[in-house]
Amino acid sequence: MKRQYLFLITILINSIIINAQVSISKIFSDNMVLQRNTPIPVWGKAKPNEKIEVHFDKQIKKTSADKNGKWMIHLDNETAGGPFELIIKGKNTIQIKNVLVGEVWICAGQSNMEWSVVQSNDAKKEIASANNPMIRHIKIDKEINSLPQRDVNSANGWQVCDSTTVGDFTAAGYFFAKNIYNELKIPIGLINTSWGGTNIETWISRDGYESSDEFTEIIAGMPKISLDSLSKLKVKTFEKRIEKIQGEKINAANANNFKEVAYHDSNWPELNQPGLWEQQSLGELDGIVWLRKSFVIPTGDSKKQAVLELSTIDDYDDTYVNGIKIGSTNQWDAFRKYTIPAGVLNEGVNTIAIRVTDTGGGGGIYGDPANLRLIIDNTVIPLNGIWKFQVESIKKTNNENSFPSLCYNAMINPLIPFAFKGVLWYQGESNARRSFQYRTAFSLMINNWRQKWNQGDFPFYFMQLASFFAGGNSNDGCGWAELREAQTIALSLPNTGMVVTTDLVTNPRDIHPTNKQDVGKRLAALAFNNVYDKPMVCSGPMYKSMEIKGNQIIVSFDDIGSGLYTPDKYGYIKGFEIAGEDQIFHYATAYIKDNKIILSSNEVDTPIAVHYSWIGDATESNLFNKEGFPAVPFRTDQWKTVTKEEKYKI
Repeated sequence: MKRQYLFLITILINSIIINAQVSISKIFSDNMVLQRNTPIPVWGKAKPNEKIEVHFDKQIKKTSADKNGKWMIHLDNETAGGPFELIIKGKNTIQIKNVLVGEVWICAGQSNMEWSVVQSNDAKKEIASANNPMIRHIKIDKEINSLPQRDVNSANGWQVCDSTTVGDFTAAGYFFAKNIYNELKIPIGLINTSWGGTNIETWISRDGYESSDEFTEIIAGMPKISLDSLSKLKVKTFEKRIEKIQGEKINAANANNFKEVAYHDSNWPELNQPGLWEQQSLGELDGIVWLRKSFVIPTGDSKKQAVLELSTIDDYDDTYVNGIKIGSTNQWDAFRKYTIPAGVLNEGVNTIAIRVTDTGGGGGIYGDPANLRLIIDNTVIPLNGIWKFQVESIKKTNNENSFPSLCYNAMINPLIPFAFKGVLWYQGESNARRSFQYRTAFSLMINNWRQKWNQGDFPFYFMQLASFFAGGNSNDGCGWAELREAQTIALSLPNTGMVVTTDLVTNPRDIHPTNKQDVGKRLAALAFNNVYDKPMVCSGPMYKSMEIKGNQIIVSFDDIGSGLYTPDKYGYIKGFEIAGEDQIFHYATAYIKDNKIILSSNEVDTPIAVHYSWIGDATESNLFNKEGFPAVPFRTDQWKTVTKEEKYKI
C-alpha cells in the first residue's frame, strides 16, 4: 500500500512538471520595482500556444505563447505605488510579491560602478542608517556568452534596502537612489549589471558593431560560434602574437627554471614596471607571466636581512630572490612587502623572479614607482624601470574581455525590453590605452542600447574618469586625459549628462575613489534638473571660448551657475597650462575676473593654446562654480593624441 501511494505521488509530481510550463524572466522576482508612467513589458516562456493571463493591480492581460513557447504582454501605465502582486497564470501559477512601481535605473560599467556601499566612505554609518524599503536593488550575475541570451541567471533576485542588504548594493547607484527618494518619496529600483575590469567593447552588441565603419572589419572576423570554440580561437591567436614578441614558442615545461639565478634571460623581451602589461608591448593577455630583474648589492650588505616592496600586483604572485621563494599573495590590490632573510642576498648581482598569475583584466605590477624597491637598513635600491618577461601559459578559457559583445549578450540583452527610466554608467579605466577610439565606441554603445530598447533617447548619465596617477602630461601626452575628452565628446548625444569627479579623490594612487556619496549626489542633480522638473545647477563650468590679448588668454565658460569660484583662500587657480607655437606647455598663472579666467606665463610670450586638468592625477585642479561643481577638463588645441593609433583587436 505504501509503495502504491509513493507510486501515485510520483506520477502526480511528474504530471505537474510536464504541465507546469509557464515561466517568467528572472528579472521579475519578489521585491522588484516596475517603471511608472510607461507600458510595462512582462515576458517569459510556456508550452507552445499555452494561454497566459497576467494580473497586476487592477489589470488583467491575456495572451498566448507562440509556437516557440515565448510570450509577452504589456501592462498599461501605472503610477508610483505598491506593494502589489504580479500573478502569471498558465497551466500553473506564478506569484511575485511585494512589487512596487516607481523609477528604475540601470547601473552599468566596471569596478567603480560595481564598488559597493561597504567599500565606501563611512560604510558603517551608511549601513546602520540604511532602512529604506522603498529602495530596491538587483545584481545581475556575471556571465558571458558568444550569442545573445534571452534570460539572466540572477537567482538572488531583488533585495529590499536595509542594514543587512545595502552593503552589497552598488554605491554610486545607492547614493543616487537615496538622493532621489529623499526628494521624490517614490520607490527607486536599481538594476546593477556591472563587472570590474571590463572594457567597453564587451558591452556592445554584434549588430551594433556591424553598423559602425570603425568596427565592421573587426566584428566580421569574429565567428558566430560557441564559447568553447572561441576559447580555442583566442588561445591560437594569442600564441602567435606572444611567440612573435618572445621570438620562441611558449614552453611551460621550461618555466620551472625561470626563478634560478643562473638562468639566462638576455633574449627575453622587456617592459616597464610598475605598469599594467595591457598598456605595453605584451598587450591583452590573461595567464601566467614571469618577470625578472637583476640588481646589485653593495659590499657589506649581502649578509643582512632586507625588505622587498613590490607595490601591488594584478592578480597573484609567487616571488623568488636568487631562486628562493620569499613570499606570495593571492589578492590583486594588496600591497606586497616581503622579508628577505639574511644569507639569501649575494654580494654583487642578484635576481628577482616573479611568477604573476593574471585571471582577467589588468596584469603585472602597478602603483607608485616609489613603492617598487629593496630596503637594507637605510639603503634603498629602486627597482622600477625595465624588467624582463616571459609568458609561461595563456588562460585557456574566455573572460569578459576576450571578445566583443560577451557581457552584452549575457548581461544586457536578457534585460531587454524591461522598462526603466535611464542608465547610470561608470566605465573607461580599462579603455585608457585606446582613448581616442573610445570617442567612437562610447557613442556607439549609447546609440546601440537606445536602438535595442526602442524607448527613445532615454537619459544616459555617466561618470568621467576620476583623478588617478596614470602617468603622462600635456607635453608627453596622457591617455587618461584623452579618455576624459572622449567622454566629454559624448555629451553631444541627446539626453546625456556627465559627472566630473577629479576632485573626489583622497588617494590618487587608488583607481577606486571611495567617496561615492558625492558621485550619487551629482548624478541626482542631473536627474532632478533634466528628468524630474526640479531646475537646479547640475554641472560645472565647461569651456566655451578663449580670447588672446598679448601675453594673456581670457577663457570663457558655460554652466558657471552663480559664478566661478575657487576654494583657495588666496584665489590661486591651479590646473591651467598654456603654450605657444612651439607646442610646449607651461604652468599658467590664473585668476578669476568677471567670471572669466585670465591666464599668463612668463615662459610664453605669445600663447595660443590652453589645457586644463590635462593629466591623470588632477586633484590639484581647483576651479568650480559657486554651487560646488568642478570645471570640466579640456584643451583648446588638437595637437598630440598619444592613443590615436591604438585600436581594438581580437
